[in-house]
Amino acid sequence: MSNKDAVQFLKKDPLLVEIITKIGDYKIKIIKNHYESLVEAIINQQLTGSAANRISKNFRTLYSSKFPKPTDVINTPTSKLQKTGLSKMKIQYIKKLSQKIISKEVDLDSLSKLADDEVIIELTKIKGIGRWTAEMFLIFSLGRKDVLPVGDLGLKKGIQQLFSMKKLPEETKVQKIAERWRPYRSIATWYLWKSLKKFDTIG
Repeated sequence: MSNKDAVQFLKKDPLLVEIITKIGDYKIKIIKNHYESLVEAIINQQLTGSAANRISKNFRTLYSSKFPKPTDVINTPTSKLQKTGLSKMKIQYIKKLSQKIISKEVDLDSLSKLADDEVIIELTKIKGIGRWTAEMFLIFSLGRKDVLPVGDLGLKKGIQQLFSMKKLPEETKVQKIAERWRPYRSIATWYLWKSLKKFDTIG
């Protein structure tokens, strides 16, 4: 099914249709460079959209606004990377990922051939890449349409707002609610992110 068909399916939800109508077409920005996608996901870990965007911009500026290759990152001193706003821990994660790609211990191109759960298993073997980061890779790099990042704060806030809940929903509640959006939970999640002011700049 096309994205347009998926959106039409999601419009059957009487609450979600209001958000879809307000936001308009589904225009997710897919990052075809798998390395770039993972580095961006690491940068975004536990940060608001504005803070992550600022650090990402600073990071890119180090390399003349062109996204670096793993060898470029490995050759960049940690002190220089810290000036972008990256924490020491995230720098370690990014450098570890870069080293594994250089040594061919990790083959990012092969991931597109795997099922969602298999991609998560492979990526979470890398230090610094947890389930959430792997899920962001599935959505923003592989363009998978039925990923539900149950631990994502933006998704929880979006659902809380959509259903006028007093508290953030537990992960089990998120899963139960999202069943109505299957097999397009990634797309529903994107719309819920876009419904929040702090996340409205997301790709």
